[in-house]
Amino acid sequence: MLGPSGCGKSSLVNIIAGYLEPTEGTVRINGSIHTKPDPHVGVVFQHANLFPWLSIAGNVAFGLRMAGVPRKERKRIVAEYLALVGLEEAADLLPHQLSGGMKQRAALARTLAAEPSIVLMDEPFSALDALTRESMQLHLRSIWQRTRICIFFITHDVDEALLLGRRILVMQPGPGRIVQDFANPLFREQLDVPFDELRANKEFTALRRHLLALIAGSRTTND
Repeated sequence: MLGPSGCGKSSLVNIIAGYLEPTEGTVRINGSIHTKPDPHVGVVFQHANLFPWLSIAGNVAFGLRMAGVPRKERKRIVAEYLALVGLEEAADLLPHQLSGGMKQRAALARTLAAEPSIVLMDEPFSALDALTRESMQLHLRSIWQRTRICIFFITHDVDEALLLGRRILVMQPGPGRIVQDFANPLFREQLDVPFDELRANKEFTALRRHLLALIAGSRTTND
């Protein structure tokens, strides 16, 4: 989901997650109406929001413990998802001992450990520096390839949408609405094409120009 600031992207995430009630219409996930937060819909926000007093393993295990998952099973699940995000060595560390990218990986592991049907990600990499951001994008692409879980990813960054999105929806403000919805022709199922190669693609340049014009047009109209 791509759009400029203030177009309603985060509000839409909060509605899908069940934190906000829509003024009209319904949210359906796998055919069932969804009205309130539950473990089937995981959310990763811009900031990791880890519990500072718990280890990384403890943070990942927290939701499982609240759900009554037995200790032995919790330990197995935590180890599995820490390995998935590449944080096995950080299991006993506290959040303040991690970099920004590592904190976001820990937050993602905590979300995935609950085995949700869908993961909502609200601009999770926007606070990271450029190098860390690209590293996290590559990591997320790898995680998706291994799990094939449905990820609804919010961004205002056109490049990020083109590099990660299988399907791209574009929002405009005043009022917030979806103005385009299309399959990303740059998406590759095996995800083995380097980002630099995708950026060098003429189609990437053309799509980027088109999407930037859409966003710029919405700002002009809104102003």
